[in-house]
Amino acid sequence: MKHVPLSILDLAPVSSKGDTTEALRNTAELARRAESWGYHRFWVAEHHNMPAIASSSPAVLLAHLAAVTSTIRVGSGGVMLPNHAPLVVAEQFGTLESLHPGRIDLGIGRAPGTDQRTALALRRTMQGLSAEDFPAELAELISMLAGDPARLQAVPTAAALPQVWLLGSSDFSARLAGLLGLPFSFAHHFSAAYTEPALEVYRRSFRPSQWLDEPYAMVAVSATCADTDERAEYLAKPGWLAFLRLRAGAPIRLPSPEEAAGYEFSPAERAFVEQRKVGQALGSARTVAGQLEELLGRTGADELMITTQIYDLEDRLRSYQLIAELSERQALGQTLCLSV
Repeated sequence: MKHVPLSILDLAPVSSKGDTTEALRNTAELARRAESWGYHRFWVAEHHNMPAIASSSPAVLLAHLAAVTSTIRVGSGGVMLPNHAPLVVAEQFGTLESLHPGRIDLGIGRAPGTDQRTALALRRTMQGLSAEDFPAELAELISMLAGDPARLQAVPTAAALPQVWLLGSSDFSARLAGLLGLPFSFAHHFSAAYTEPALEVYRRSFRPSQWLDEPYAMVAVSATCADTDERAEYLAKPGWLAFLRLRAGAPIRLPSPEEAAGYEFSPAERAFVEQRKVGQALGSARTVAGQLEELLGRTGADELMITTQIYDLEDRLRSYQLIAELSERQALGQTLCLSV
């Protein structure tokens, strides 16, 4: 029986009738509940210029989340390195690791996580925004965190490094993570077609390192769980509508289920939503259990990271609680057990 840790990726969603204060308060409450339910780690994602996402400053938010929890690992899913000087990230996460030793994850991505105009405003120059610069900047960041005497040292310098992860939605970071012997997290929730090829590249490229003896792959999956399949789909519709508007260049705050239910999807939009649903876990606990079991069987993931965009906090909490209880209810059958 394979025991697979469960973790959470949160975007601090801002609802159509709420504000960022409420969104961040809800994220803190979710982190506290996740710890009580036994989730392994709690990550927040860096996105910019998106009205539905309040997690634009992961390091600031993580300081608060670590302070209101005590055992769960907290981290970035991820910090988008092209947006920042490596020294700034090393200082931020060296500070976090010094404040909360042994609990900090530094997930690093190579995409800007925003539009080019906003990326330029973040870095103030186009230099360093190219993906080709990513491996060198990553090496510089890790060396600064580690206190390499040949490099400029980041201060504060923690007694130990935060756990460094590479994030990806293609095979570029998968290959780099393998070559460096780092853990790798794949964004199955928005790049489902490339999950298995990227994980194959990661495992084939893996070289043992000071961090890992064997490859360790986590798969981030979108999951909405409710008491019935119908209720879960009702709760998931706002996220689909918000993503449609984002892709159309007109981002909005997360609409309510009632607003989403009243929206008339065009045939093209319905086709897009159906495509988005592929690879997601959606439905009752029994339905979601089968979908997660199938995903784990295909990918051989060492850990699952659950992410969901649900409008109401109580519905959101309920979804994560149901998923956390899957192992206790033995909903995944005899061959697989999700264990947190």
